[in-house]
Amino acid sequence: MDTSDAPPRKLSGRYELSHLVARGGMAEVYLAHDQLLDRPVALKILFPELSVDRSFVERFRREAQAAANLSHPNIVPVFDWGEDGGTYFIVMEYVDGRTLSSILRSAGPLHPDRAAEIGADVAGALSYAHRHGVVHRDVKPGNVLITEEGTVKVTDFGIARAVNTEESLTQTGAVMGTATYFSPEQAEGLGVDARSDVYSLGVVLFEMVTGRPPFLGETPVAVASKHVREHPPMPRDINPAIPPTLEAVIMKCMAKSAEHRYQTADELRSDLVRFREGRGVNAGIPPTAMQQAVGATSAMPAVGRTQSMRAVTGPVAYQEEQRSRTGLYVALLVLLLVALAVVLLFLGNSLGWWHLGTSNNVTMPDLTGKSLTRAESTLRSDGLKYTVTADPNSTQPNTIVIRTNPGAGTTVQKGQNVILVTGNAGNKVPVPDVTNQSVQRATSQLQGLGFQVQVQQQPTCNQINVVCSQDPAGGTRVNQGSTVSLITAQQQTTTTISGTPVPDVAGDTVPQACNALGLSGFKCGSTTFQPSTAFQSGIVSATSPAAGSNQAPGTTVNLIVSSGPPNTTTTTATATVPDETGQLATTAYTDLQAHGFKPSPANNCSPVGARVQNEPDANTTQPVGATINYTC
Repeated sequence: MDTSDAPPRKLSGRYELSHLVARGGMAEVYLAHDQLLDRPVALKILFPELSVDRSFVERFRREAQAAANLSHPNIVPVFDWGEDGGTYFIVMEYVDGRTLSSILRSAGPLHPDRAAEIGADVAGALSYAHRHGVVHRDVKPGNVLITEEGTVKVTDFGIARAVNTEESLTQTGAVMGTATYFSPEQAEGLGVDARSDVYSLGVVLFEMVTGRPPFLGETPVAVASKHVREHPPMPRDINPAIPPTLEAVIMKCMAKSAEHRYQTADELRSDLVRFREGRGVNAGIPPTAMQQAVGATSAMPAVGRTQSMRAVTGPVAYQEEQRSRTGLYVALLVLLLVALAVVLLFLGNSLGWWHLGTSNNVTMPDLTGKSLTRAESTLRSDGLKYTVTADPNSTQPNTIVIRTNPGAGTTVQKGQNVILVTGNAGNKVPVPDVTNQSVQRATSQLQGLGFQVQVQQQPTCNQINVVCSQDPAGGTRVNQGSTVSLITAQQQTTTTISGTPVPDVAGDTVPQACNALGLSGFKCGSTTFQPSTAFQSGIVSATSPAAGSNQAPGTTVNLIVSSGPPNTTTTTATATVPDETGQLATTAYTDLQAHGFKPSPANNCSPVGARVQNEPDANTTQPVGATINYTC
């Protein structure tokens, strides 16, 4: 039957499916259109055979909710999850890019620097998730997305927990890929923690630099068994171009015992960053395959093999061995002398010693935005010397080149010294200014940058769920992972009002605010534009009913949107003071602020329960920005 004219499938009356973009071991992923917010989304739909297992669906729901609380630049955010006619689905951000598995299939091994860069971003995402109690459990190239701009995004956080590992190992096909990246404890059905993700990321790093995973087998069980019982090959045995320090990092990740791995994903990320900057790593020297299997006859160390040979063949064979070694040493010495002569030839030519007819001039490359390690390598290959200095006023990382002297395109002589100017931000990072933002938005922003957040309520603040001050202050440079305290108004706990609190959407765009209201059970009503000095034009500044007030489900909540600051270029702007008599203190405060005034309670007004008793300036015309007093 021809279904070309059939209407597109729609879930929950909101998500219109477009086409299939991927298929995994437990779900299919579709490109869909969110008709409520008018944006593309990725819709992951569970296979029907999984949807009938109620215990699985419950685990799936819990893990989806945990993943939805993660907000990090390298994590694909989960927007929503739901059920429609027995079909269970997750709504995620649509990432326009390719999976790492697809890139490896088409391009083969990656350059060690790029592999370390991707690995560091994945480790950063894992570290953030681990700090929030979420272990991924299914780190693999298929769950790593790379955008067209090169941004790394990790998806499917925590979802693997819903799948029973022992049952999955008996399957084939889709589960084979997962078994390829199992940690030993996963393969044995034991409990896992953050270090299991570190092992799996080590396997991904191994595949990125060698072009193949460390263990191969006919079945998932065979592959999982190798993770438990066999030592992986050394990456440099497969690809000698891999630097020894990166090999050391990979092998530490893949230690059989979790105690011998990196204990946190952040430790792994730090070592990968050090590698990319050309600094020493903390992984130590990787053991050889023979050292890993010491004690086994097939893996006897080279010295032991030589001693055994002497014992068997006697002095004559040993003298032959010594003569053979002498010849080998002579050959190696000749090769070294030839190599030294070639190096001197090219070095002298680059410094102008020989004048072999080649140009002594080069064009200064464009290194702005490049990593310091890559910039140094480029200059060395061009025969240029360099000096590195940091711009004390720059907030860019000290590993990124922000400009050069001379600039790109300038003709310079080989051997000339050029200056690489980097940012000045090292281990210390600036704290963003989140005052006057909602507590929820401020918390999400800070956690996304790696800060810890502590919310404190104090009576000195006037607005509930709005940050009136922070410690440390915005712009202060602190260590990564430091705690930032957010100060907001004290919640009223003595009065119990039935209903659901109106969410605080101040600082959101109109679509974001309507979405938040809808998820809380309210209807999004009219939009009124009013001047505001606290919010930029087009941003929601307040709601009616006010944020925090308890309202019945289905109540229509109108939005007050900033039209920007009042126009004061020619004359002093004025506005009519609204009559707030009988309103809650929080409502009066928000309404006065939305009209461009500075509200000031004349006495200690309770934020929620107290109602404004009198407002002397009501219905009068006052300059915008004037202080309006009221009593409770």
